[in-house]
Amino acid sequence: MHWDDLRIFLAVARDESLSAAGRRLRIDPATVGRRVGRLEQETGAALFVKSPQGYALTDAGQRLLDHAQQAEQAVLAAQEGIAGQAGGLSGQIRIGAPDGVANFLLPQVCARILDANPELEIQIVALPRLFNLSRREADMAVTVSAPTAGRLLVQKITDYRLHLAASHDYMARHDPIAALRDLKAHRMVGYIPDMIFDRELDYLGELDAGPVPLASNSVLVQLHWLRQGAGVGIVHDFALPSAPELRRILTDQVALTRSFHLVRHADDARLERMNRLATLLAEGLRQETARLEAELDKMSQGSDA
Repeated sequence: MHWDDLRIFLAVARDESLSAAGRRLRIDPATVGRRVGRLEQETGAALFVKSPQGYALTDAGQRLLDHAQQAEQAVLAAQEGIAGQAGGLSGQIRIGAPDGVANFLLPQVCARILDANPELEIQIVALPRLFNLSRREADMAVTVSAPTAGRLLVQKITDYRLHLAASHDYMARHDPIAALRDLKAHRMVGYIPDMIFDRELDYLGELDAGPVPLASNSVLVQLHWLRQGAGVGIVHDFALPSAPELRRILTDQVALTRSFHLVRHADDARLERMNRLATLLAEGLRQETARLEAELDKMSQGSDA
């Protein structure tokens, strides 16, 4: 049984598609299919069953998956051992994150990591949902809630703050907001209720702010609505320095705190490269969150409602 065949098997198992696995591995889908067929001949068992949803593992495929993942970890550890870790980090790493942290924190954090490790290649996957690390949708992920199931390594990165905000233009054109009950008379901007993938993101539900006429599953879309003077919504403090049109409101009554967590597959704890990168990423996110929140505090002195 060849490692290269197992590598292709893992890609199909994770992507549930020959074409997607081919893109991941940068080889032709027909070649992926032939190599899977060769592995099935060698094992004497069907490893996948094709359905309208894609390629699903059979019982035999599921059994092979555990061994293939162990082989993958052994190969990665061997590569690290041969290369040594005295120098900078190298290779490709994919980081999954909600679009708030992906847009306002990760770009500058990752740029600084690459400045010190030019052989590293970082991919940021910004999706408003949870990531499946077992399928290697990402090598590590930043989450708002700490997962409690699965073989995962979870570490808290930092707390961050959120406040109600609206544009100066919006506040000049509408009735003042002196108390939470006043929100009922204003147009709210927030998440699509049935697409909130984490209960920690149900900010407006927590405030009982009423209906949300302008809703999106994207933090960036919500921010642009607020910048255009479309309504009132909850904004990350670390995003506000990039939006000088906005002002925080009801800061004495609404001050939300959430936490970021870094999540990795448990097997990656044996990989020094992944441990070093996780340390750099967590420390970078802590520092950047603190820097932006401090910058906002300086900007907001004397201007918050």
